[in-house]
Amino acid sequence: MAAAAPMLSVSDLRVSIDAGSGRWMLVDGVSLQVGAGEVLGLVGESGSGKSLTLRSIVRLLRPPLQVAGEVHWRGVNLLELPESRLNAIRGREIAVIFQEPMTALNPVLTVGEQIRESLRAHSGLDGPAIRKRAIELLDRVGIPAARARVDDYPHQFSGGMRQRAMIAIALAAEPKLLLADEPTTALDVTIQDQILKLILRLKAELGMSVVLVTHDLGVIAQTCDRVAVMYAGRIVEQAQVAQLLREPRHAYTRGLLDSVPLAGRARRPLRPIAGAPPAPGDRPPGCSFAPRCGYATESCRRAPPPLIEIGRAHLSACLHHARLAAEAGPS
Repeated sequence: MAAAAPMLSVSDLRVSIDAGSGRWMLVDGVSLQVGAGEVLGLVGESGSGKSLTLRSIVRLLRPPLQVAGEVHWRGVNLLELPESRLNAIRGREIAVIFQEPMTALNPVLTVGEQIRESLRAHSGLDGPAIRKRAIELLDRVGIPAARARVDDYPHQFSGGMRQRAMIAIALAAEPKLLLADEPTTALDVTIQDQILKLILRLKAELGMSVVLVTHDLGVIAQTCDRVAVMYAGRIVEQAQVAQLLREPRHAYTRGLLDSVPLAGRARRPLRPIAGAPPAPGDRPPGCSFAPRCGYATESCRRAPPPLIEIGRAHLSACLHHARLAAEAGPS
C-alpha cells in the first residue's frame, strides 16, 4: 500500500534579504515533510533559521525579506495563494504559537477578548456563545477558575498561564497543524513539562500535526517523532528522534549532543562547540560548520555537502557520516 501523502510538504524553501553589499540567504534550500498526527522538531542554535522557516510556511514574513520555494498544504502551494485565501487557512487550518507570549499578546486587550477575536474570525459563534467558548478554551488548556480569569489582562497572568492562553488562542478553530515557536522559552522546567504535555494531549485530542521549534534536545527527546537539525540556514541532518539521539550522523549534531548533560552517564566534562555560527553575510564557501568542526577536511571547505539519504529515513549533509557512525556507541 502506498504511503499516505504528507499534510505539509516544504520544498527548497529560501528566505533572503538584500543587504546592500549583496543578497544574504537566511534560509537556504530547506525541504521537509510533516505527516498526519506527527510531531516534527526543528532544533539548532539561535540564528540557524528555525523561526524564519516556521513563519515562512504561513507567509508571516514581510519585505525586505523575500521568500521563495514551495510550501504545499493539502496539495495547495501556500506561497502562491492570494492573501484572501491564505487568511482562510491561517488560524483555521494552520495555527501558530509565538515564541514570547508577553509580546505576542496584546497588553491592552483582555485574554478573553483575544480568544474571541480568533473565534470571530474562524467560527460562526457570536454573542454569549462566543464568550462561553472562550471560557471553555481557557479551561481546556488548564487555566484555573477560567470563568473568573477570562476578563483578566495578560500582565495579570503568570508566564506559564500566558503561554496556556496563547495555546487557547491558537487552538480556537481546532486547526490541523500547529506551528510552535519555542513554546517553553523562559519557563522553569516544571512549567515547561506541563506545557509540553498539554500540547501533546491536545494534539491527540484534535488529531493535529505539530512542528516544534526549539534549541533544547531534551524537549525534542520528550515530544517529537522526527527531528530536523538546522545550522546556518540549512537542514544538516534529519531522522527519527531515537535514531538521531543514538547515532548522530552529522558533526554538528554530535557536537550538540556532547554539550548536553545526560542522566545515567558517568561524570565527565561537557564539551561545548567552540566558536559561534557564522553571520549570514560571512558564511564560508563549503560546509558552514567546517570552521568549528573537528572532523573538517579540505573537501568540506570546497562546497556545501548535499543532504543525502544515508540510511532508512535518515538524511545527513556531512562528508564524514560513516566515520561518525563507526565512532557511535556508549560513552
